[in-house]
Amino acid sequence: MPVLALDTSAAVAVALVGEDGARLASRTSDERRRHAESLAPLIAEVLAEAGVDRADLTAVVAGTGPAPFTGLRVGLVTARTLALALGIPVLGVPSLDALAVQAVSDLGLQPGDEVLATSDARRREVYWARYRVVAHEGAGGVPVVETVAGPDVARAGFVAQAQLGEGTSEAAGTAAVHVVGEGAMLYPDFLPVAEDAPLVPDATVLARIALVRRAQGLDQPSEPLYLRRPDVQEPVGRVVPATGASA
Repeated sequence: MPVLALDTSAAVAVALVGEDGARLASRTSDERRRHAESLAPLIAEVLAEAGVDRADLTAVVAGTGPAPFTGLRVGLVTARTLALALGIPVLGVPSLDALAVQAVSDLGLQPGDEVLATSDARRREVYWARYRVVAHEGAGGVPVVETVAGPDVARAGFVAQAQLGEGTSEAAGTAAVHVVGEGAMLYPDFLPVAEDAPLVPDATVLARIALVRRAQGLDQPSEPLYLRRPDVQEPVGRVVPATGASA
């Protein structure tokens, strides 16, 4: 039975994947300011293309970021609402995990290699996490990575100095760190992106990771990784002294 995967951490990405990890249909939209308007039509399109009814879904997979508040919230609310209506679970996967796993396949990385996955955090900052490759192919043919550092948010120059040094990671000894993701694309002077590197998470990869982790009995919370407070916050009310109070 198929699972539906959504990611709104960067572009809007939707994929329908079978229980064996095979991609049945996928769609993406680069409407960065129109996540809400783009997501529902893409879901309808992938279901129609695969000839799958919503009632046939066994889970909804959601990318949990890190990402700016508004865009990420759209995907998570949609995933939770759909899952609640259908009585199926929501499986959360960090979006940078998917980017790192995708990089292993796209770049032909081997055990011991490292990946610095990045995304645009705005405010002249990037979201980042560093991973080490454990296996080029694990269960279900999905690459296995482990988190070395992060996720976190910082200016590109700080990330480069702390995670890359002079082109190598101190924590990784002599292992080169392969930089991927569109966060780095914005700051090439600090974060040189590897040739042919993936730039945004693939919803199909997100679903495959979730399927493997579900089979392993791992917890997959759908709590968002904002890493900082939203730009718009509720104002704090001014305390007014009671009438007659002494000065």
